[in-house]
Amino acid sequence: MSQHGKKYLDAVKKVDHNKEYSLEEAVKLLKEVAFAKFDETIEIHARLGIDPRQPDQNVRTTVLLPAGLGKTVRILVFAEAEAARIAEGAGADYVAGDEMIAKIKNEEWTDFDVSIAVPDMMRKVSGLGKVLGRKGLMPNPKAGTVVPPNDLPRAIQEARAGRVEFRSDKTGNVHIPVGKIKFTEAQILENAQAVIEALKRAKPSSAKGIYVKRLVLTSTMAPAIRLDANTLMA
Repeated sequence: MSQHGKKYLDAVKKVDHNKEYSLEEAVKLLKEVAFAKFDETIEIHARLGIDPRQPDQNVRTTVLLPAGLGKTVRILVFAEAEAARIAEGAGADYVAGDEMIAKIKNEEWTDFDVSIAVPDMMRKVSGLGKVLGRKGLMPNPKAGTVVPPNDLPRAIQEARAGRVEFRSDKTGNVHIPVGKIKFTEAQILENAQAVIEALKRAKPSSAKGIYVKRLVLTSTMAPAIRLDANTLMA
């Protein structure tokens, strides 16, 4: 007996699993087959032709979603003194000094979505790797989340607007949010195109052969819709 409910099985019937859809077709179809009562998160999943065991082939970058993420982004900034004042003035939800660093370390408190740090704080922040690393919250220069104090307003604004970081996992796959099912087709399409362009730019120079082997668009509860990766990544 199937573990999926009737609504899911009905949605599956509408998707041709032998077809590779254009991005426009996939977005339209996803809006049609989404059935959950909550506002599902939409994601692009890519199977990459990289060797994740080789550090120089791992993919890690950020993308600014033009239509945003469709959710409130809680931002924590690791900063002290003048940098802390800049972060507060730029609208950070939390500004973390020694006391909050201790709370994160001892209580494993991570009630935020993005963390940003100024370089001077990374010596203290590095001790939080065990807590922040497994949740993808560790500030990193490559992700644009370690910035000088004067750049804090821009970094905070971008994070608030919908900048997301993505990286390849140990199986060579990436999973990238592109918005919410309540978005219009145009908003989803705009965000998805931005994600695909960022994925193209992130191709490691040492990767050989086919870079993106499989590309799908899906939402929290809906079936995956396979995209025409060859055309989209050309």
